[in-house]
Amino acid sequence: MASFPTRSARPLAAAALAPMLALTSPAGAGEAPLQVLATVGMIADIAQTVAGDCAAVSTLMGPGVDPHYHSATPSDVRAIAGADLILYVDRTLEERLADVLDGFRDRIPTLGLAQASLDPADLLDDPDAPGRIDPHLWMDVSRWARIAPVIAGAIAEQRPDCAAAMDDNVADLSGQLDALHGWVGAAIASIPEGGRILVTAHDAFFYFADAYGIEASEAIEGLSTAAEASIADIRAVAEFVIERRVPAVFVETTVSPRTIEALVAEVRARGHDVAIGGELFSDAMGDDGTPEGTYIGMIRANTLTITQALGGTAPDWPAALAPWAEAWDAAR
Repeated sequence: MASFPTRSARPLAAAALAPMLALTSPAGAGEAPLQVLATVGMIADIAQTVAGDCAAVSTLMGPGVDPHYHSATPSDVRAIAGADLILYVDRTLEERLADVLDGFRDRIPTLGLAQASLDPADLLDDPDAPGRIDPHLWMDVSRWARIAPVIAGAIAEQRPDCAAAMDDNVADLSGQLDALHGWVGAAIASIPEGGRILVTAHDAFFYFADAYGIEASEAIEGLSTAAEASIADIRAVAEFVIERRVPAVFVETTVSPRTIEALVAEVRARGHDVAIGGELFSDAMGDDGTPEGTYIGMIRANTLTITQALGGTAPDWPAALAPWAEAWDAAR
């Protein structure tokens, strides 16, 4: 697998907050903003929206960085050491950072959001490793929305004066995410029955499939990207694509496109025409300063790409998310 450049922790760009201008910023909080470090952008975007002025949220791993494969750099360790609160998903995602995070746990409040936010029954298992969870919760908007009150509670423990304002922010954000969840479901439902089949580089879309009616989700690599895909893996997925007459497969921004390109070549060599349907955001959001650099924009982009490539038509954008679209000039 190709490795990707690592960005040092940086404050969430102000532009990333623009879509949430309707949310409340706590007034009169006398203390300096809490320094919150999120491992991935999907956490950081939610955390900054919930916290308002009460926290300055930085992201450890930026666009294009694979959290399964990323090892801590000296600058990462300095960022972790300087945080007041650390938020991560689960050690099944931040695999190579987990031991580093554990080393600071006694000094810095550190919260694994998968286990803290969802009941065990709502967590999907890794089919290849019994006892390990699938950490890609953000692919189901309704599940990911549950991290917002947990984050608010963790910040309020150190900034209690912010609790009421953050509760308001959580309520407003929950309404927006509920609208997004409904829109994604309607978009995927527009794909003709029998064609709702998602083939990707690695197994990051089980929650998406579970939530939105994807009939089958197949990938060359497992939940983790730490191991190289084999020729046998590619051939097995090629057989699936041919058998199910899948029209399009998808690359991911944090995984080398070579495996999907090899899959396409294998499928075409066997006489079935398959296209690369586009690029999906799986384990990282898009570039800072773009719509896809927000959680809402990431999910929107993925949904449009999947729906269009598989023969569906996305519905009109929800009125509840019109301020987001206007702020990002992101009309469908």
